[in-house]
Amino acid sequence: MSRPRPEPIQVVKQRRDAALAALVASVPYIQFLNISFDRRGDELTGQMNFDQKLIGNPFLPALHGGATAAFLEMTAMMALNWMHLWPKIEAGELDAVDMAAGRLPRQPKTIDFTVDYLRSGLPRDAYARATVARSGRRFASVRVEAWQDHKDRPFAQAVGHFLMPQGEDKRDVKPD
Repeated sequence: MSRPRPEPIQVVKQRRDAALAALVASVPYIQFLNISFDRRGDELTGQMNFDQKLIGNPFLPALHGGATAAFLEMTAMMALNWMHLWPKIEAGELDAVDMAAGRLPRQPKTIDFTVDYLRSGLPRDAYARATVARSGRRFASVRVEAWQDHKDRPFAQAVGHFLMPQGEDKRDVKPD
């Protein structure tokens, strides 16, 4: 008995990228802040592309604290979502075309989010990476760090707690 041929890597990458694009497009605030995500396997790095509207203190100039906090929260949320969706995407349980059409699984909800501002964010692109510290059936805890020039010199960090979706939702079920 022969094993089925594996899919070409280009097809696998296209499916993963389409699923991530659908997930990102489902949050309009991500587009407003001009955040993009770089995917390397199952790991995501958020990038908040600099725009003048992100400046909070024009005299320094420095990034607005609210924009920084939102960037950290969106990165944490996307990393948590991606961690839960990755196995379903790889198993073929979730279709990128369905996700692009707006049929996404329910997403975690923020319970609380605590930000530590370590230094002023400079008027340039910022990067962030989140680590899921704990993820259970009801609750998840995520740490996230943001940097600009050097990953070893973060300008902000945060810890967030999220309520995980319970049960199935009509968006979780594919139409017949």
